[in-house]
Parts: sequence; C-alpha cells; structure tokens
Amino acid sequence: MAELNVKKYQRRAARKKKDLVKFMRKVGKSTKRGILKTVAEVDKEVWKEVACLDCANCCKKMTPTYTRKDVNRIAAHFKMTYKEFYHKWLKTDTNKDIINKKTPCQFLGKDNKCTIYSIRPSDCAGFPHFTRKDFRYQAQEKTIVNNISYCPASLVFIEKLQARIEDDL
Repeated sequence: MAELNVKKYQRRAARKKKDLVKFMRKVGKSTKRGILKTVAEVDKEVWKEVACLDCANCCKKMTPTYTRKDVNRIAAHFKMTYKEFYHKWLKTDTNKDIINKKTPCQFLGKDNKCTIYSIRPSDCAGFPHFTRKDFRYQAQEKTIVNNISYCPASLVFIEKLQARIEDDL
C-alpha cells in the first residue's frame, strides 16, 4: 500500500490556510447558483487524486462525533449495552460531544480499513463532508478548512474548488 506523504500536504495546508479560510468564507456567504453542483463535480475529481486507504490520517489523528443512534447500533453489533460500549471506548468532550477516548481509532485495521465500515458512525460515513446540503454553512464555520491539517483530500478539494469558482464569487 502506497502511503501518502501526509506531512507534505500538512506543510502546504499550513502555508495556504489563511487564504483558504478567506476563500471558503466567500463561498459560504455566496448566493451564486450552482455551487452545490460544482462542489459535487470537484468532489469526484478529488478522489481520482487522493485515496483514503493510502492515508487514513482521519482515523489516526481525529475522532468522529458519535450520535446516540451510532453508539446503540455499534454496541448491538458487539453484543454490548450502550453503557458498556461507551465505558470501553468513548468519552464526552467539553462540547458535550461523544468521541473516542483515544486515537488512532480503535476500529482502524492494520490495512487502513475500518473494521466496522458497514456500521461506522455517521460522522465517519460523511467525512470529509464536502457534499452536505449545508455546504455553505460548513464553509463559513470552517469545518472543511479545519480538516486540511489532517486530511489531504480536504486540502485538494478546496484548492480545486478555488481554481474553479474564485473568479465567479
């Protein structure tokens, strides 16, 4: 498996973050029609360049936010109660979000594959959140920009989106 040079992406992200934050704020405030269609097109382009299984940095360095429904579903898979599952692997952070106790994620396999992929938390299933219906809100809240420090696909996504639409905003 060819690992991505995540450090290279992180250096590039650090250099460009201020500019990318400014761009994404403009996207978030824009009323231009067709942005979500462009976002979907750029999303497809990103995955031709960045393969998650070559990286898995999100699973190594970040933690998803679990919903109660996620915890119940995954706990049932392991034949555990909500409480047993929570006490074994999860905690509540200062924002009152339910997250993993540690990183890397306990469900990350040695091959960079999720061992509970079919029942993974909804936050994982949607990551890196490019094609959400509330994309403009996510752009303004810096959700996607904050991910560039961890996720090469997030950096490439914003760069490609900027190249496509910056002059139209």
